[in-house]
Amino acid sequence: MEYPTVLIENAVNEISKLPGIGKKSALRVVLKLLKEKPEYTETLSEALLKLRNETKYCRICHMISNTEECTCITPKRDTSVICVVEDTPDIMAIQQTAQYNGLFHVLGGLISPIDGIGPEDLNIQSLTDRIQNAEYQVKEIILALSTNMEGDTTAFYLAKKLKPFNLKLTTIARGVPIGGELEFADEITLGRSIVKRISYDLNED
Repeated sequence: MEYPTVLIENAVNEISKLPGIGKKSALRVVLKLLKEKPEYTETLSEALLKLRNETKYCRICHMISNTEECTCITPKRDTSVICVVEDTPDIMAIQQTAQYNGLFHVLGGLISPIDGIGPEDLNIQSLTDRIQNAEYQVKEIILALSTNMEGDTTAFYLAKKLKPFNLKLTTIARGVPIGGELEFADEITLGRSIVKRISYDLNED
């Protein structure tokens, strides 16, 4: 595709790097921005810069937050259960089901040797430290990970890592399609998967 100017081409190339946006969609965005008042582009740029520079992550659960202090620990939440997820969007999806009121722990990804992501690249050590040093007794860990190869590999690794703690280890029911990503599951299916969660049997893998 030929572009009128190098500036448009550069902008299209950068925007098309975002997930779900191809070159044609990126071009429409660029042309739309050119038609808007300069103040709009400046406001958008400022919002993106603040998003990148000022966003914090909770030092305990690693959820995206306005503060490094844990915001998921409240009197309304069951502190004996921790739901382990890949990233913050999965937390938002689970919360929308209104079927879970425990705590969360964000791994920040899944084990994927092909992509060069190993256990040391994820928030796994902080999970074991959290269980060991918690002021509250943790009784159950829910592995709410995507039902694909990376998710299953991560769940298997976590099961072995958490075995010495003698916790109840469960996984979401397979109402979520095999190979599906958690954040894209519909609320009813995901909610039922949380409610109908089953024990994670390390011997099955």
